[in-house]
Amino acid sequence: MIYRSGRRMLRPDKVRVKRFGSRWRGLDPAEVYAYLRALADELDRACQAESVARLEAERLRHALGEWRSRHARCWFVDPQRRTPPGTPNRGPW
Repeated sequence: MIYRSGRRMLRPDKVRVKRFGSRWRGLDPAEVYAYLRALADELDRACQAESVARLEAERLRHALGEWRSRHARCWFVDPQRRTPPGTPNRGPW
């Protein structure tokens, strides 16, 4: 199960299209928009990394479930009770 916060996430496309009003003695628009482009690119990379991490986590979750189902009936065997090599397999498996 994946949990998310109730807040809306800031997406790269929203940062790229954001426009600001102009004011007298305001900030340099070219500098602001260059910063926003860099921020949007960084957000894009972070979103892609998150997507890859979620896929990997799901793959591992699935593999662990398969491993658990295959080994559900296995249990620890005391090494002293194990059969010597070359004898028929009479273990608890």
